Amino acid sequence: MIDVKNLIKTYKSQGKRKIIFKKINFTIKDGESVAFLGRNGTGKSTLIRILAGCESYDSGFIKTNQSISWPIALQGGFQGSLTGRENIVFICKLFHGNKEDVIRSKIRFVKKFADIGPYFDMSYNLYSSGMRSRLAFGLSMAFKFDIYLLDEVTAVGDIEFKKKCKIAIEKKLKENSSFISVSNSISALDYVKKVFII
Repeated sequence: MIDVKNLIKTYKSQGKRKIIFKKINFTIKDGESVAFLGRNGTGKSTLIRILAGCESYDSGFIKTNQSISWPIALQGGFQGSLTGRENIVFICKLFHGNKEDVIRSKIRFVKKFADIGPYFDMSYNLYSSGMRSRLAFGLSMAFKFDIYLLDEVTAVGDIEFKKKCKIAIEKKLKENSSFISVSNSISALDYVKKVFII
């Protein structure tokens, strides 16, 4: 379960405080996949980053008893001078220490999923935005979380990659994980059981 109470988030801009959220409240039950819908600029991505623990908030509280992913396709955690493979190894070691068999398994999964050919062993700085999204999505799917955070990710990439993303999401749902998604449209989110408008 995720229980959010009286959440307030503001940004300081040009010497003034801009209110993003003012005492929002919601509860998401265990195993419940939900979507937050809203126009651009309503704070959807900010909410995802807050739930992931990547961004602070002014006041209120968030309580959960479940493991939550980083935002899927988040590219900010990759080191540009490292190769795709080296980035995956680094992140795997943060979670699994030096368990070589686990790390090798994750590398195989991400390499196959991302399907970026020789770029997997080239500097991340050389990647296009599409290749970065492929690598990031593959990395997210390589780990097991109770809840995955999706920020418009399935809108990225070609048709075949979108199909691959959808299959990966369906597999995680069958494994009893759930998703919190933010989007401008509900049309591609057929796994969602509840919708919040922000």
